Amino acid sequence: MEPVFADFSTDPAQLSNAVVAHHRCGIAPSHLALGAGGYIRLDFTVGEREEIAEAVVVVTVVGAGAPMDVLLNGKALAEELAVPGDGGHGDPQVTVLSVPGELLAAGDNLLEIRNPEGAQGLLRLRAVTVDPAHDRERSERARAVRTAGRSVVAFTTEVRAPGSTAWQTGPRLLFHIDSIHSGHGGERAVPAHLAWRGADGSEAAIGLRADLSGFQGYRTTADGAVVEYRGTLADRRAYPEGTAGAPLHRFSTEEGHDGAWSPSGELRLLLDDGGAAVERVSWTDRRGTTASVVLSSAHKCVAAEPVGELRDITRTVVDVEASDEFDLVGEVADNLLTKSWSKWLANDETAELDFTLERPSAVAAYRLTSANDAPERDPQDWELQGSHDGGHWTTVDSRTGERFRQRHETKEYSVASPASYARYRLNITCNHGSDQTQLSRVQFLAGETPATGPTHGAADFTGYRAPRGGDPVGYRGTSVPGPWSDTPGQEEGKEAGQALQKLLAGDLGETARGLDDAARLIGKLAAYLKSS
Repeated sequence: MEPVFADFSTDPAQLSNAVVAHHRCGIAPSHLALGAGGYIRLDFTVGEREEIAEAVVVVTVVGAGAPMDVLLNGKALAEELAVPGDGGHGDPQVTVLSVPGELLAAGDNLLEIRNPEGAQGLLRLRAVTVDPAHDRERSERARAVRTAGRSVVAFTTEVRAPGSTAWQTGPRLLFHIDSIHSGHGGERAVPAHLAWRGADGSEAAIGLRADLSGFQGYRTTADGAVVEYRGTLADRRAYPEGTAGAPLHRFSTEEGHDGAWSPSGELRLLLDDGGAAVERVSWTDRRGTTASVVLSSAHKCVAAEPVGELRDITRTVVDVEASDEFDLVGEVADNLLTKSWSKWLANDETAELDFTLERPSAVAAYRLTSANDAPERDPQDWELQGSHDGGHWTTVDSRTGERFRQRHETKEYSVASPASYARYRLNITCNHGSDQTQLSRVQFLAGETPATGPTHGAADFTGYRAPRGGDPVGYRGTSVPGPWSDTPGQEEGKEAGQALQKLLAGDLGETARGLDDAARLIGKLAAYLKSS
């Protein structure tokens, strides 16, 4: 029997030898939520010549909830089966049901899982597998292999100070750790624990759920403040998707045994928490293999100054919070990100506006637009500040004595020394005499940051690795120079070159609808040739 599984912890669901239909179900990021009377129907196939004496159905739900009925080809395997648990919604609960072989039919089979009519609460279904009893982990292995292949993982994150009850939105966490180790035939393993240190002294450590649907951990900011740290799976892709513009490192590795070094495969390492560049990473995978590496100074990328024409990156703002806003009439901070004539109003002569970007960016300029009335509410003195973690702030620009000459006037301000931050704060310290402060719009602009590869030394990382139950060995890596043929951007460069060839051949109508398109194609080709 081909592996049968339906994994609802991802969107879209991952299926093998299964077709799923559902009724009265809500799709959550990490599960299907079945209301009273709701069900899923899973069609799967058993080979015509297969003889299975016994099978097992494994149902994984999230936390304790409503009971469930489980039927196979119309025969009940369980009725109103209560799922044990502590009542929480975060911990997976596994139920294993035995299936007599005679209930399986050659060809098509139908498995149904129901939340009974009139039941109280939701049945939160995460995964279902069907396997022969003699090889009951077959589907789980197949699911793990497919899951491990989607190894570029992004989380939305939240942080909370000790003693606080409120969680605050944090920067996106993106990671990809792929150790293609010769001792395991190239098998990928899913991380279970991950810890890292930034070049600014910040640190973090997290424990990941087995299906990578979330994590729990802590962070220490550069100034020593400790916060709780948690995340929810936002996206998961197969390498190299999702790595464009990210700080990806690629190494050829060696292991050291008794002073002798031998090749041990390749390591791809990407970890971007929205803060400073990472200089140390430690992890343990689901096989129990542990590794810890420190990137040498020879491999640290040198920050590049933004160049070229500034572009508006306001669309990359994923969250804005204000110290105060007039939500009764809809004059809230979210209005600052729109092109309408709406506004934000605070009932205070000073105010703070915090903006979180989807990825760190070096803001080279910003624009403020005055509101529709009351010039005395306009900001006069302020600071623009940047932060990696939302706790430690650095002033990147300050203004005093500023004045808007008219309503809905937009003024642009340059940042003398742009640096990349995931969060920006507009700290308004004085207005023009009112006890209220207002703005119509805030925009952020950044230049193109040229791709700068690292300089390479004899050993670009050093550390150790240890298999489960085994002794640690030396572990070191030498950077593989880029650009790499399997990373995003290379195909774009090739396409630009092909388009330019058509353009030079005179096929203007097909490849460029005007001088602007021609300039864009030439620019792409120049960037590609420079990176090569």
